Amino acid sequence: MKENRFCHAITCLAGKDSLHHISVRCPRLKEVLAALVCILTIGISSSWAGPPFVTDDPEPVEYQHGEFYLATQYAKDKDVTSGTAPHVELNYGVVHDVMVHLITPFAFARQEGQASEYGYGDTEVGVKYRFLNNQDSRFMMGTFPLVELPTGDSDKGLGAGQTRFFVPLWLQKGWGAWQSYGGGGYWRNPGPGNKDYWLFGWQVQRDMSRMLAIGAELFYNTQSTADGKSRTGFNIGGMVNFTDDHHLLFSLGRDLSGENKLSAYLAYQYTFGPLKIESSAR
Repeated sequence: MKENRFCHAITCLAGKDSLHHISVRCPRLKEVLAALVCILTIGISSSWAGPPFVTDDPEPVEYQHGEFYLATQYAKDKDVTSGTAPHVELNYGVVHDVMVHLITPFAFARQEGQASEYGYGDTEVGVKYRFLNNQDSRFMMGTFPLVELPTGDSDKGLGAGQTRFFVPLWLQKGWGAWQSYGGGGYWRNPGPGNKDYWLFGWQVQRDMSRMLAIGAELFYNTQSTADGKSRTGFNIGGMVNFTDDHHLLFSLGRDLSGENKLSAYLAYQYTFGPLKIESSAR
């Protein structure tokens, strides 16, 4: 009975053909998705990934297209101030529905009462794969595994000192000028005093005009350290489209329950693709 209700819900979002397609590829996928949806419902009701939000989406960059970000992040927590100044992010569509991802950051950190530290931080690499895309219903699903490499100096607070992994499932639905996406995943967080943890989030945004989109998110993660607590927070942000290629992304938020007093993100984004290059060459 529960599986039938779940299948009905996914069918309404994605359409019967899409549900049949994913069930043929992976016969047990419906059961896995059902379990995850239940987890998401619990996490969100009790309650830095996809620019400019913590929550990410399943939509990769188009094939042979790319995104370049020059960005900065800021986080003011109870006893430490940290962030990036700046970091560079690159995303590129290597094949249809698959995108490779790289972040190279210069990080800063300052413990309360101590001197500030600055240097190269932990490098992030990943691959986003969209395995369901129903254009008629504007519903899609995908995953975006990430690996954070310990290239920053952990003694100075510029890195984790351990290789970290994140394996999520993201969903997205669009209607009219509105779009909503979210999901969650599991962080492998090794190291003394650390704990593996779950992260969940959901975002809603609206295109106010061709130039401006505004959105908000609510996110939650379980306890990530042995002496820490779970965290619930929000961000409000958006994107300004100066042209088809040049964009400004921003967000501002804080924890509702947790140690973060203020979080901010600001980025310049340049998008490019082979069709634009060819047309400009003419």
